[in-house]
Amino acid sequence: MALHKMLEQGHEPVCLVVMVNEEVGRSYFHGADSTMLERYAKALGLPMIACPANGETYRTAFETGLSKSKAMGAEAVCFGDIDIEQNRKWEEDRCKAVGLFPCFPLWQQAREKIVYDLIRLGYKCLIKSVNRSVLPMELLGTFVDETSISVMKSAGIDICGENGEYHTLAVDGPVFREPLEFQIGDNIELGDYAIADIK
Repeated sequence: MALHKMLEQGHEPVCLVVMVNEEVGRSYFHGADSTMLERYAKALGLPMIACPANGETYRTAFETGLSKSKAMGAEAVCFGDIDIEQNRKWEEDRCKAVGLFPCFPLWQQAREKIVYDLIRLGYKCLIKSVNRSVLPMELLGTFVDETSISVMKSAGIDICGENGEYHTLAVDGPVFREPLEFQIGDNIELGDYAIADIK
C-alpha cells in the first residue's frame, strides 16, 4: 500500500530492499525464501537488494542495502509504518546515515481506511503468520478480507497488524505486473507465533 501511494504521487521506484535472516535464509518477519524473493522482483518489475543479516548486524546490513540503492539512483526510501514512533525514528536514522530521504505515505492514517482501501483496490494479501495469543491459527493461509477483518475486530486487535499481531504476503494487486503464484504448506508453530509455510 505504501508503494501504491508513492506511485500515485508520481515517484519512480528504483529497487526493493529486503532484510534476510542469514541463519534461516528467509526474509525477516515474512519468511519469504530466496525463490519467492526472486519472483517478487519479477512480479513487481524491480531489482531486489537482499541484505543478509543477524541480530547484531541488522543495522549495518540495512544501511549497506540503502547505500546500494542510492548508487542505483534512489533519492528516498519508502516505509509502510503507520504510527509506531520508535520504528520511524530507527528508519529515519538509517536514512540519515546514508543520505537518503525517508518517506512514510501511510503515517497516521486511519486503520480502517488503509485496510479497506487495500481491499477496494484489489490487493490480495495472504496471512502468513499470526500471534496465537491474540488470533486463531485458522487465519493462516487466508486473505485479508471482510471475513478475516471481522475475526480481527472480534479479537480486539489492530486490524493493520502494526504491533505484529499478524503478517501478510501481498501476492497480487495494481502494482504487480503478474500475480505471484504460491503453494501453502504446513503450519509451523514457533512460541506465540504460527507461520504458514508458503512457497
